[in-house]
This record gives sequence, structure tokens and C-alpha cells, in this order.
Amino acid sequence: MKVLHLSAVRNFGGGENHILNLGTELKDLPDIQNLILTVKNSDFSNILNGDLVRKYEAPLKIKFDLRYTFKIITICKKEKIDLIHIHDPTALTLAVAATKLAKLPPFIFSKKTSFPIKNRRSTLYKYNHWNIKKVLCVSEETRKVTARSIKDTSKLTTVYHGTSPNKSTNTPFLLREKLELKPDTIIVGTIANHIRAKNLETWLAVVDEIINVRNEKNFHFVQIGEHTERTPAYLEIIKQKNLNDHISLLGFMPEASNFIPQFDISLLTSQSEGLPQFIYESFYHKTPVVSTNVGGIPEIIKTGENGLLSNPYEVESLADKLIALSQDRELQKKFAERSFRILQNNFTTQVMAEKTLSEYKKVLYGTN
Repeated sequence: MKVLHLSAVRNFGGGENHILNLGTELKDLPDIQNLILTVKNSDFSNILNGDLVRKYEAPLKIKFDLRYTFKIITICKKEKIDLIHIHDPTALTLAVAATKLAKLPPFIFSKKTSFPIKNRRSTLYKYNHWNIKKVLCVSEETRKVTARSIKDTSKLTTVYHGTSPNKSTNTPFLLREKLELKPDTIIVGTIANHIRAKNLETWLAVVDEIINVRNEKNFHFVQIGEHTERTPAYLEIIKQKNLNDHISLLGFMPEASNFIPQFDISLLTSQSEGLPQFIYESFYHKTPVVSTNVGGIPEIIKTGENGLLSNPYEVESLADKLIALSQDRELQKKFAERSFRILQNNFTTQVMAEKTLSEYKKVLYGTN
């Protein structure tokens, strides 16, 4: 079968990492060929390796750029595409538009966030479009939230993403050396683009609580992720709270997860998630996690068993858990080992790819 993947995002995040992982797992199978249409000159398009998946590009100056839509049609005709796998809402809009102009192969859509679908006529129309045969939800919570807006809920299935069992730890520099940190400094790491869902306002409030309110000066907070229009406001908060010596915003880094073994603790303060790749990768690298309990995160972290969870926005609770975990080496080790076993047994990219391929076959052939 020939599958065309659609990505209409400019930045590189967990959703794009999922496409890379899926392409890696499927590329050597004899009965499937993967192609992808990306946004020209986007971070994701620039990262893609041509050996992994055959790549096409299209301009996308505005969200509804018909050049991307026409490119979908052209590729489908030229390559005789059997199935279109859509990976983000913008790509879905453009693919639905393409059905007005040409007959296209069936769609599979990956729902990668737990944001509710907006109750607008046009939005509900595209998510319930007749050409969508399956919706792959990244977590059970995502499936439940999505089901509120989908007429035919039999289309919904949960396919957890996971991570590769052969991840690198090579980095261009060592954090402790580059940032000139003392050997006993506790490095708390976060990988998240500067977008609303990641709630870096709470992240900054947690840093302020630990450094300024509780006077725990032995922490250093490292944040890796794409800067956006929200970044200047974060920089202003850092300046106002006098946190420059305790925070390093490293920006976008192509192999960000390779730094995770250098974190003592991984911290996530999101207000909304599907199921973040950062947690899977922390599991793999045996770095204990403190996180908010949003989206599908409670499906893989049981607080007190393999990590610590708090409600979103609860700054003092997150600070309590972070400090407590930093002071308990045995608990850190227990969480790391348990999380690694959970990952190996349930959340690898191989399992994800097998389940995804099974859904492809159901749509095309009615079989597994």
C-alpha cells in the first residue's frame, strides 16, 4: 500500500516526532510505502531524512493555502496513493478542501491532543467528514474527549505513541559544563515548545516558588523548545523575578531528547496534553518525572508508583513534589526503573507501528 502522510505545521514537536518514529518502524516493511507532504522550509521538513520517507513540499503562507490542497491532489494522482494519514488539524482542513476538487483515497486522522473539538459548524463538519474512516487517538482521555463531537464513535480507537528502544544520548555539549553548574546542582529539565498548552507560566511560577520563596538555590531549570510570540513575556518574568541565574532557555534543538539523561528530574506543567513524547522519552532514559495530571498522563504515570502528579496550575504542590523527589535518591531510582519497564512492555514505537498498520489494513481491506 502507498500511504501519504500530511503535516501542515512549521515547528517541530511531539506530533512530528511521532511521524518520524512511525516512518522509521514502517520503512523496511515490504508491503507499505510511506510518502509525506510537509510545509516548505518548515523545521519539520528540514529535519526529515529522505531515506526515511519520500518527501514532497508545498508552501503554506496562511492556514488555508490552496497550493497545499492542490499538491495533495497532484501527489495522489501521480503516486496512486491508497490511503492518506493526516497528522494535524490544519492538514485536515486542507485535505477536506481537496475532496471538493477531486476524488481522494480514504483518510485516517491522528488526534494528538486532548483539546475538545470546538462546537462550530465548520469544525464539526471537517472532523465528521465522510472520508475519515478512522481517528487514531493518542490516549484514552483523548478518545473520550473526541467522542463528544464525533457522530460515528466506532471510528475512534486509541493508539499510544511510545518511543524507540534505540535512542541516542549524543549531545553537542554537556549541560553541566556548558552552563557551569556545580556537581551538586539539581538539573530539572523540561522539553516543550513555547505554546499555550505547555503552560510555561506555571513552570516559571514553580521556579520562582522554589528559588525565591523557599530559597532552594541548588536547583537549575533547563527548558528546551521552540520560541514563539509568547517567549518575550517569559523573558520579562525571568527578569522581574531575578531568575536569570537559575534558568536556561535553550530554544529549539533537533535532538532535544538526547539531553534527558543529563536531567536529574523531568518536569512538565502542561494545562492540556494528549500524551507528551517528553514523558515517554524520560521513561526510556530512566529520568524520574514530576508532571501535571492532564490528558493521558495519568494513564501511564500512577502518582507515588512511577512518578509524581499534581493538578494543573497548583504551583505549591508541584514545588513540594519536586523538592521531595530531589531529596530521595531511592524514590528517584524506583520511579525510573518502574517507568522503564512500563515503557518496554507497552509503549514502544514498534507496538505503535504495528497497531497503526493494523488500522490501515482495516480501512483498506477490512482485515488486520
